[in-house]
Amino acid sequence: QVCAALRTPRLPIWLCSLCGRHGVLFSTDSLLLSHWRAERVFHLYFYNGQRERTESAWLTVDTHSHHWEEENREDPSGTGKRRPSLEMAIRTKWAGATVSWNGTEPFF
Repeated sequence: QVCAALRTPRLPIWLCSLCGRHGVLFSTDSLLLSHWRAERVFHLYFYNGQRERTESAWLTVDTHSHHWEEENREDPSGTGKRRPSLEMAIRTKWAGATVSWNGTEPFF
């Protein structure tokens, strides 16, 4: 018997398979499920259970940023920096969003 909360989660959660490893991407903000304005700037957590990574990564997603601002800010030399797999997975849901790792070194 599957309870109703498993069919309709109270908090947004996504199971991810990135580079052959599994992880959980989630938010503690329930408004992200039901209120479109909550999708402007919000926080996501990513946990993958790796032994060398004991805590979750805290990410800030901005869906209304401009791609040219991100390019100038993050890659001033214009060398064509590759994006982490987790950022690309987030952009499958929010195309064009910028993702800030908040001081954490991107590990996926």
